[in-house]
Amino acid sequence: MRIGVLGAARIAPAALVRPARVVDGVEVAAVAARDRGRAEAFAARHGVPVVHDSYADLVADPSLDAVYVPLPNGLHAQWTLAAMEAGKHVLCEKPFTSNAAQAREVATLADSSTVEVMEAFHYRYHPVARRMHEIVHSGELGPVRRVETAMCFPLPRFSDIRYDFALAGGALMDAGCYAVHCLRLLAPGQPAVTAAKAVTLRRDPRVDRAMTAELSLPGGATAQVRTSMWSARLLRITAKVFGERGTLTVVNFAAPHMWSRFTVTVEGRRRRERFQGEATYVHQLRAFAAAVRGEPTNLTPPADSVATMALIDDIYTAAGLPLRA
Repeated sequence: MRIGVLGAARIAPAALVRPARVVDGVEVAAVAARDRGRAEAFAARHGVPVVHDSYADLVADPSLDAVYVPLPNGLHAQWTLAAMEAGKHVLCEKPFTSNAAQAREVATLADSSTVEVMEAFHYRYHPVARRMHEIVHSGELGPVRRVETAMCFPLPRFSDIRYDFALAGGALMDAGCYAVHCLRLLAPGQPAVTAAKAVTLRRDPRVDRAMTAELSLPGGATAQVRTSMWSARLLRITAKVFGERGTLTVVNFAAPHMWSRFTVTVEGRRRRERFQGEATYVHQLRAFAAAVRGEPTNLTPPADSVATMALIDDIYTAAGLPLRA
């Protein structure tokens, strides 16, 4: 599989270039950026053989099988659609689109297409995510009473594009989409937003730098999503599930290959589970390549993305903020 990169993004080396060196049958074959000089520098640094003058030229390249989209959030839908229309498979960074309506548009095209489209929730392809899901949905903890997920990290540089409303920025879109997706993974059914509160930027009150949402779950259970890119809670990446028989607590569910703590307590008996092996991005790229070959390995297809983006829209609405456009 020959894959082209749209944009010389900071995430691309970790998410694609380095994993491609260890995943059989994958080659990073081309790159394009708004500034050709940046694309040439990226290509030279990472051994990418072809530099295109524009995103459109890369998407139209007949030698490419797939396109990786690590562009700013507000450009994801546009270039995912363009790549699909050109017959390319797509690995699109999270969040999938700016809002649920765009996600539905992409999903509709995907339903009528033969190309594979995957949202790059890389954590979902790691054994930690698989084990979290297995424990919760096996009933080991008993009926679930509450789920809490959090994705908080410090980004005090408010000029960063992740705070740009025009590019679909905001804490819930960037860090928070992990917490929302993980909640959906662990919840006993579809969550519904009951309340949300945002802390916004002074210079642009449409943009959240922190967000907390409360949700209801089937069977009377409740949930909380907490996220921030700048707040008093500088760093928290956790998933907690409280059942009638026990609890699950995972610290750093998003990048467990770096370090994580996985604790299960059932009827007073506590155990730690440990995981070793490859980075989440390697697992993800291997799954993407297999899905392109026709194997059922895509755990984050467009239909899943629609559900995540709909929940993000509902949180913004409950917080009194406009949807990203």
